[in-house]
Amino acid sequence: MLQAGPAESVLGTRRGKAVLALLLAIGFLDFVDASVVNVALPSIRRDLGFSVQGLQWVLSAYLVTYGGFMLLGGRLADLVGRRRLVVAGTVVFFVSSISGGAAQNPGTLVGSRLAQGVGAAMMLPAALSILTTTFSNPVDRAKALGAWGALGGLASAVGVLLGGVLSDLLNWRWVFFVNPPVCLIVLFAIFKLLQVDPPRQRGRLDVVGAVLVTTAMLLLVYTIVEAPDKGWGSGRTVGGLVGAGALLVAFAVYEARHSQPLFPFSIFRIKGLGEADLTMVVAMAGFYSMFFFLTLYLQNVLGFSPLKAGLVYVPATFGVAFTAGLGSKLVSRTGTRPLIVLGAFLGAAGIFWLSFIPVHGTWLGNVLAPLELMALGLGFVFFAVTTAAQAGVPEDQAGLAAAMINTSMWLGGALGIAIFSAIASSRTQHRLAAGASPASALTSGLQVALLAAAIFLAVAGLIAFRSRNATAADMLPPEAEPDGTVLETVDV
Repeated sequence: MLQAGPAESVLGTRRGKAVLALLLAIGFLDFVDASVVNVALPSIRRDLGFSVQGLQWVLSAYLVTYGGFMLLGGRLADLVGRRRLVVAGTVVFFVSSISGGAAQNPGTLVGSRLAQGVGAAMMLPAALSILTTTFSNPVDRAKALGAWGALGGLASAVGVLLGGVLSDLLNWRWVFFVNPPVCLIVLFAIFKLLQVDPPRQRGRLDVVGAVLVTTAMLLLVYTIVEAPDKGWGSGRTVGGLVGAGALLVAFAVYEARHSQPLFPFSIFRIKGLGEADLTMVVAMAGFYSMFFFLTLYLQNVLGFSPLKAGLVYVPATFGVAFTAGLGSKLVSRTGTRPLIVLGAFLGAAGIFWLSFIPVHGTWLGNVLAPLELMALGLGFVFFAVTTAAQAGVPEDQAGLAAAMINTSMWLGGALGIAIFSAIASSRTQHRLAAGASPASALTSGLQVALLAAAIFLAVAGLIAFRSRNATAADMLPPEAEPDGTVLETVDV
């Protein structure tokens, strides 16, 4: 079947640039809120009386619902309308941010974080699918995804910085109160800039499939988050993993027999999609956990204030932005595979270097250079993997593909922290039992955890060697039959 040549440039217009800025603002809200509370945790614990064990849920609650509802959110974007879903998600995010900032007890704050995760799971896949369907010209899409890749990498560092600034100069509540004004601006821009969704697709929603996949993902992420405390070999952890697996199998069997499935498995016929998602899981396990462990080192070993710990990440933001932007220019010549491989090994080298952090270290002597090397790798990986995961996806499945790559990202982050925290804790306890000082024991645990994170990045690079090398020609979405079957296309 013949396909027309590349579409005209949308990004070259004033409206196109404004649409991209809006989508980046939506993504920034969601990405940043995963890490912005990190350095505010001690203040939150003191003010609201959290237990040590309960405090982790200020972080984890967001990840559980974010990852648990992401696939459902992405598919709903395809079925009921992307603008509708991003509006609904922004409203949920607005309300939950206000309730989080005003929380007077641990339960209200954790509940607000759970709701924030649901809102983000509605907003993010809808925004990314709007990006890939709006900027269909290959050059436009490469530039837009380059900006999205820079944003995703920047957000982890900016979130820690922003949390430190707000916590030190104001108080921890402003970590939440900063969101509502941005949400109002976003909502105004959505109605001003984004096209009205077409009429909803006829046919009933696959409710059973939605319940099965969402329950499975919630149970999976919850089990992973709880595993460091409960133990990986505990009956609760094993039971949770087995239960999540059984629900996913039941979901797959049910979907295969459904005439209008929530999750059309024909999407896996798109070459390279599965490899891109797997690469993201493994890579983000290393990258995301690095920020967590390095922040612990800066505050608990070197004694940095929240603001000072946040400022440490400023140079890294420039490194991420540089390589994500460079990748958007190189991808038309090299394809995505070399960029992923290079980025993964740069990231592995930087985190491996960080694994030598000493007890009496300094930012300039032990953190700056390896952190910058890691940031260069993060920019390449985030851009190139996201691009590979969106290449060749038909428009009617763009939301699902966006949800899959974002689910992979946050599942990888949760998995990395869970696994490496257990490694760090075991090493720290062993060193304390041997008579080491608390600072020395904690540093030793962090060193081992960072080494494991570096190994994961190297494995991601090896996986990428086997991945599809998506090029500019693959940026054009193929046509699809009503049943979701992708048709082969040739350029004319």
